[in-house]
Amino acid sequence: MNQFTCLEDVPDPQALLDKALQWKQNPLAAADSAKGKTLVMVFFNPSLRTRLSTEKAAQNLGFSVMTFEASQGWQLEMEDQIVMNTDKAEHIREAAAVISQYADVIGVRSFPSLDDREKDYQDYILGRFVEYAQVPVISLESAIRHPLQSLTDWMTIKEHQKQARPKVVLSWAPHPKALPQAVANSFVEWMQVADVDLVVTHPEGYELAPDFRQNVRQEYDQQKAFEGADFVYTKNWSAYSDYGQKPTVKKDWMISLEKMAWTNEAKFMHCLPVRRNVVVADAVLDSPQSIVIQQAGNRTFAAQAVLHELIKNKV
Repeated sequence: MNQFTCLEDVPDPQALLDKALQWKQNPLAAADSAKGKTLVMVFFNPSLRTRLSTEKAAQNLGFSVMTFEASQGWQLEMEDQIVMNTDKAEHIREAAAVISQYADVIGVRSFPSLDDREKDYQDYILGRFVEYAQVPVISLESAIRHPLQSLTDWMTIKEHQKQARPKVVLSWAPHPKALPQAVANSFVEWMQVADVDLVVTHPEGYELAPDFRQNVRQEYDQQKAFEGADFVYTKNWSAYSDYGQKPTVKKDWMISLEKMAWTNEAKFMHCLPVRRNVVVADAVLDSPQSIVIQQAGNRTFAAQAVLHELIKNKV
């Protein structure tokens, strides 16, 4: 594996999942495998779980970790053939190449504009780093995907499933802000290689991008989608067709105990952070059905599996 930006970068997703589960059993099994190596994480947008879990994963392998807050005053120019006479002090060509002199792996976190769909769906900022970096690049969430989260989600489902092929429902939920489609896109992408019965439910107007929703069962009736579900994964996202907007929704899509009763005693999942009593009721989030904390804990071992794969042939 030469980089980790999407599912296509992974030669054997099942093997990567198995390795994440193995790392959880013994996180320090190869504590010196990355000794003398450095992970540089570049954050254009803030993070709690991704930042801390990836740093912890790196430390478990012996990496040194450096973090660069690209959002705090240091503007990078991404466009080519441009006169740099504005507020951007450095071009991505030099920045990515220079960071590569200090790093053995570069992690990049960048959110979408939610204004320019074409550029966002090119995964523009992450793509520029991949183009000009001279070492492997790992996505810490990009404009359209969050593969570390999706590997974690698959790992969590695998640990908690009771059926050979569980029914997994991805349900839209309300949110006061317009949010990216990245987590939903990535979850759908990864679940299509998992042995699950996947259903995506959302109000009309919130369909995901065609490339992600093709071959996926889509249901506008939340109750119908929830019937017989073993896992309910809840996430808000803004519209793709009316890009970045929040079309009006007439029904209440918040997850409640009454809605969880439609399921097959489903486990509740969310990538966090979550707005209590907006996305999900306290009664669900604080119930035994909720596995959001275990899910967040698995972020370390998913990241550890990915980091080890990126450097194992370079030790």
